[in-house]
Amino acid sequence: MSDTGESTGHPYDALTPDVLLDAMEDAGFVINGRLFPLNSYENRVYQVGIEDSPSVIAKFYRPDRWSRAQIAEEHDFSHELEAAEVPVVAPMKLANGDSIAEHQGFYFAVFPQRGGQAPDTSEPDMLWRLGQWLGQLHNLGAQRPFQERPSMDLVAGAEKNARYLTDSGLIPRDLRPAWDSLIPDLISHCRARVDEAGPVDTLRLHGDCHAGNILVRDEHMLFVDMDDCRQGPAVQDLWLLLNGDEREQSLQFSELLEGYETFREFNRRERFLIEPLRCYRQLSHAAWLARRWDDPAFPKFFPWFAQPRFWSDQVLALREQLAALQASPINLSGQY
Repeated sequence: MSDTGESTGHPYDALTPDVLLDAMEDAGFVINGRLFPLNSYENRVYQVGIEDSPSVIAKFYRPDRWSRAQIAEEHDFSHELEAAEVPVVAPMKLANGDSIAEHQGFYFAVFPQRGGQAPDTSEPDMLWRLGQWLGQLHNLGAQRPFQERPSMDLVAGAEKNARYLTDSGLIPRDLRPAWDSLIPDLISHCRARVDEAGPVDTLRLHGDCHAGNILVRDEHMLFVDMDDCRQGPAVQDLWLLLNGDEREQSLQFSELLEGYETFREFNRRERFLIEPLRCYRQLSHAAWLARRWDDPAFPKFFPWFAQPRFWSDQVLALREQLAALQASPINLSGQY
């Protein structure tokens, strides 16, 4: 506590087990006292035991990140997808008749517990199936835009995150000349690639569709964690599933699109956005860590972030990204 009596801790310090269990009871659940924290840093997520029923997953949203209206749009989109039989894990309706509850300053939601493992994206058939489901997800996402959730702005977002990192004081002094000369080149080449892509349609996206946010069990697939859903280009939900060298990524992307285009046409010009999106993600991840450094969980789980080695690796990775931005875009059946 400070001299004025105000708490100097992080807001999540108030989310004690008793507060969490009281919240679940207020939401209408008969709990058995079992509580298990799950790996989540942006929000706080727990497996909660329910009397005479399967456990559920309680997600307590980070205070002041999303408004209630923005969370409601996430939930509404999930429920729309679920109703259309697109395989997502949508939040449950609670005792208040809504999927959002509030307890002692925390918004929270409850999800059914689902198991599975990440898909093997080296398998062509898996990529084809993922493409099919993403085509269907995007068909629904294109029916109307988000009103409250943010839209992706690649160049402005990259500039904002780079500026935050530059001003943070975290970059070692001896690396600042390299950083300061590199960032303008990165932004310039991102802007050039976006210009090459030309006007592209935007739609409601999953937003963070990497393999870790997809569960597979017994041939069934589930998209989870819609926390980063937003308005943006379709390719954002595709490129995160690519890995390996240039040839491997080209083959993977072609397989994804073959499945995707059984349900929805894909604008081939969006391939020019892949490397700007990759650059945006690199900068936003580092800026995310910097913005969250006052959360005690972050120094504990990301101790390397405060080390000079992290920043030298960042400069190297961004130089490699600059080379990727300067190279030809991903090849789709010989199309450039």
